[in-house]
Amino acid sequence: MSKEINRRDFIGYSFAAVAAVGGAASLVGMKQAWDPLPSVLAGGFTEIDLSAVKAGEPETFTWRGKPIFILKKTAEMESSTRDLVIGADRFTVAIGLCTHLGCIPAWKKDKWKCACHGGEFNPSAKQVFGPPPRPLDLPPFSVKGTSITLGEEGPEYKAIADAMKA
Repeated sequence: MSKEINRRDFIGYSFAAVAAVGGAASLVGMKQAWDPLPSVLAGGFTEIDLSAVKAGEPETFTWRGKPIFILKKTAEMESSTRDLVIGADRFTVAIGLCTHLGCIPAWKKDKWKCACHGGEFNPSAKQVFGPPPRPLDLPPFSVKGTSITLGEEGPEYKAIADAMKA
């Protein structure tokens, strides 16, 4: 048995090596194509400072292309299991899309009103009139001091979500 490599074996080994390197490079390229872009990952989390929100005046923020309603409740507004309590302040946090057909309700005096079908939501984001089948949805959030980070599920979010199911 000869220990010399003939020409045919050399070409076979060379082809296998080139195929292995090409396959590995293809896998790396496919993984990079499947990973989300850094801009998409950064858009997944939005931090909002709640200390700047004025009582009785809802503010609208954008998270993942959706409007997020945040209302600091006044003393006259009813308490709810949906309330996010930070210190002595109570907040309503909701995705600002009507649960009927996805319209964006507008704040009118003391409630959110959906113009297209007349749906109404109270300051706690619960439906009170019209065709919406359920309250405004709750975005996932976590609380850090007086700010919230949308996109993270913290214990406060889980407590409110569990209270809404009950």
